[in-house]
Amino acid sequence: MNHTLELENISKSYDHFVAVDHLSFQIRRGSVYGLLGPNGAGKTSSLRMMIGITLPDSGEVRIFGEKFRRQLLMRIGYLPEERGLYRKMKLLDQLVFLAELKGVSARDAAHRAASWCGRLQLGDWMHKKVEELSKGMQQKVQFIAAILHDPDLLILDEPFAGLDPANAVVLKDVLLEQKKAGKTILFSTHRMDQVERLCDSICLINHGKAVLEGELKQIKAKYGKNNVQLEYEGDGNFLDESPLVERCNNYGNYVEVRLKPGADPQELLRLAASRARVNKFELVEPSLEEIFIDVVGAGNA
Repeated sequence: MNHTLELENISKSYDHFVAVDHLSFQIRRGSVYGLLGPNGAGKTSSLRMMIGITLPDSGEVRIFGEKFRRQLLMRIGYLPEERGLYRKMKLLDQLVFLAELKGVSARDAAHRAASWCGRLQLGDWMHKKVEELSKGMQQKVQFIAAILHDPDLLILDEPFAGLDPANAVVLKDVLLEQKKAGKTILFSTHRMDQVERLCDSICLINHGKAVLEGELKQIKAKYGKNNVQLEYEGDGNFLDESPLVERCNNYGNYVEVRLKPGADPQELLRLAASRARVNKFELVEPSLEEIFIDVVGAGNA
């Protein structure tokens, strides 16, 4: 079995609104897969069909090589975008309860929960009620609940939501450890930087349809090295005036420049050097964020 999860032409409509439109992709076992798209693209609707919260109107979901059935949920960990914790329940009691639903004994669940809480800096909060926790803490609790029964497939909807940069790094490290252990990870997020660091493959959906799918390295290579990262001191008006430039994004400390097709980057370097002090000039692949904007913008035009 090479694929942990396979979607074959799944569709879902609500009244006359088509949320997911004949979506197909496969996720290789032991890989990290990113499901991307703008708000309302159909990401959460797709995730819910994968785990049987809703059923597709047509098409088929296969998990671990077989058609979806509820018993397979024992091997899946799911983190929903909307928090589903019992607010009046103490953190440790809640984690033990949720793990027992997945077949873990109370004793093992308590031991595992304490270990994970310690790692994610929740050790001092284990006997507090959920309502006493910050949003970021609650997000970490939900993540622990998703992983506590040691699932083979993790499905995470916006796993980095509410996390500060330090906790996002901790979560990233945990996900990489899970991948190294042979687990398969699917997550949906708006954090393009995390996608670029973590994902082997992606599927970008818009209006319920897949508009870009495949291995991330191949997708980025397909777009070519037509971007320049430029750091300079001085007046940058020359970038707006240059016929070499298709567009540029100014981030304050540096500028990302998209060259027009056929433009010679050396000409831009000469122009920049004549008008400003150049501290860095690097020809790079486009970022995933830029590819995302290009593809989604074209689809919405």
